[in-house]
Amino acid sequence: MQITRRHLLTAAGGLAATAALAACGSNNGLSNNSGSSSGGSSGGSKPTLAQWYHQYGEAGTKEAVNKYAASYPDATVNVTWYAGNYDTAVPAALLTNSFPDVFEYGNGPTLDMIKGGQVVDMTDVLGSSVSKFNQSVIKRLTFQGKIWAVPQVIDMQLLYYRPSLLNKAGVQPPTTFSALVDAAKAQTTKDMGGFFAGNDGGVGVLGNMFVWASGFDQLNSGRTGLGFLEPNFYDSLKAYQAFYKSNALLKSASKDWFDASPFINGETAMQWGGLWSMPDVQKAFGNDFGVLAFPAMGSSGRPAVPFGAYSSCVAAKSKNVDAAKAFVKWLWVDQTADQVDFANSYGTHIPSQVALVPQCTKIAQGPGKDAADMVAKEGFASDIMWTGPIGDAFNSAMTNVIVKGADPASEFKPVGDKAVSELKRING
Repeated sequence: MQITRRHLLTAAGGLAATAALAACGSNNGLSNNSGSSSGGSSGGSKPTLAQWYHQYGEAGTKEAVNKYAASYPDATVNVTWYAGNYDTAVPAALLTNSFPDVFEYGNGPTLDMIKGGQVVDMTDVLGSSVSKFNQSVIKRLTFQGKIWAVPQVIDMQLLYYRPSLLNKAGVQPPTTFSALVDAAKAQTTKDMGGFFAGNDGGVGVLGNMFVWASGFDQLNSGRTGLGFLEPNFYDSLKAYQAFYKSNALLKSASKDWFDASPFINGETAMQWGGLWSMPDVQKAFGNDFGVLAFPAMGSSGRPAVPFGAYSSCVAAKSKNVDAAKAFVKWLWVDQTADQVDFANSYGTHIPSQVALVPQCTKIAQGPGKDAADMVAKEGFASDIMWTGPIGDAFNSAMTNVIVKGADPASEFKPVGDKAVSELKRING
């Protein structure tokens, strides 16, 4: 599993430092297979399109996307498969003459790409089919009333546990945070921690979970400020602050949260992880594992899972914008059989079109179905206007509260001020 897969669910996103990206120039590690240099058509011949993917970790994925591209009848599609820092390489390439006609990006294009005119509006590509897609993903891809990408497949985070260990400890699968703490303590031994969410104690990956699980949204309804600076959020942080100090929370393991090894090796009884680890967990434990959303925190809380979708974008500088949009529609709207194949045959993913979910055998029953149902009922995607500066301020405050014991209300007041000024800048 590549680092970009994790970034899909953990990166703050938003407006990047354009100057820093420009400094990358054309030295982005990708072949010079740009839309501007290879995209022209002549004399009625088929146009040539350049399509970029990040490197998926699952075996066979590269061959699959090349097969899909080769079968497209209306253009020659050249696929570039990037093994380096894709999240940085794509924005850098869009500022040069070495850019793709079509490219995937985690949760769609950044605000930098949209506001800089680097990508085209894809609302008409989805058309009436927009209702077929997961609406929370569509909301994440929408800015100023326009949809800027077509979602491909969905990834998510979730909590892994073993029923046999819960039964041995005499506890039920936790649906509230207090029950999670009790279950972690009941399963903790001298050789095994009760719960693991990263070698930083879960501060990094769980930050936004504390917002959603305590019953709030990242931003207010008008997107003019934060939506969670309330007593129940602060109480939730204090509850995790106390949990952080207990020996039931494992804070040092052989791998970090995104790798299921600590759970599989018996270092922890429960682990926060990703859907991508489910094949490994199932291989290790057979039917002796289950999955949960992060449990509700406090009186206004609700179960919550974060999810995101790599989504297909079209570069505005392409000489074949219409042909590129047509290809995206063919592949990610119309070719439902290929979408099921992509979601089902290479690791474990969830199709973005809701009606296709039952056709995927890995998520049709058992923990896989539970995971897919959680996305539909309890899933949250990071707001497109949750920018890098807001995320940085939020993460710093979260560390100060959980790790250093700072007062939540005092620590998050400047975060709220930062968000107001940042959102005013974006909306201006």
